[in-house]
Amino acid sequence: MIHPTAIVHPTAEIGEEVEIGPYAIIGEGVKIGDFTKIGPHVVIEKWTIIGKNCQIFHHASIGTPPQHVRYKGEKTYVVIGDNCIIREFVTIHRGTSFGGGCTRVGNNNFIMAYAHVAHDCQLGDYVVMANAAQLAGHVVVGDHAIIGGVAAVHQFVRIGRYAFIGGATAVPKDIPPFVTASGIRAKLYGINVLNLKRNGFPEEVILALKRAYKVLFRSSRPLRECIEEVKMSPLYEYEEVKQLVEFLEGSKRGITR
Repeated sequence: MIHPTAIVHPTAEIGEEVEIGPYAIIGEGVKIGDFTKIGPHVVIEKWTIIGKNCQIFHHASIGTPPQHVRYKGEKTYVVIGDNCIIREFVTIHRGTSFGGGCTRVGNNNFIMAYAHVAHDCQLGDYVVMANAAQLAGHVVVGDHAIIGGVAAVHQFVRIGRYAFIGGATAVPKDIPPFVTASGIRAKLYGINVLNLKRNGFPEEVILALKRAYKVLFRSSRPLRECIEEVKMSPLYEYEEVKQLVEFLEGSKRGITR
């Protein structure tokens, strides 16, 4: 299943029924799980680990060195889970020794053409990155988040689970879980109801999140006071509302309002 023009390093570990297309290059110490398909001209550089049943389309570049002036060739990694689709010209850079050493992409993710995942990023499961979405270094993306085309996310930003970021949005601060954000500079536009319904969230949970959102983000009072109000209310009995509040309290870059 390996095309004769492909170059596979002798230390690479290739699983069962893996397909490697014409002119693909598989580097030192790479591990590729069973049933994964590697397209033509794909470059997978050293120390990259790819799970089972992934599809990587032509000209994607995975495991290349991080774009960081402090990187001096240390042994760092890219780890990609199972059932991921990585489309044409996607770039995923390995981690840095001073940033955790690993860029991680979870399971069942869909990364569309020309998207970029920089060094030390951590993506959860079922994440969608649309065409040319860009993640700078050390970004954390929660499960089921959707990042629109040509969106640009600043270093060290966190994107909460089930959040939605609209296309062409610049994201300099954290995006809380369960919300929708959009704009040239990201602003919040309410709870991401459609994504929550698609994933089976009960109506009462969605309503509780809406009410909590109104307290947290539609008040002129300081955010700290709004958080305390939610924590003292019956809304805080919902696990999802707790997760929203805990995300806000854990922010270091600041919260998109």
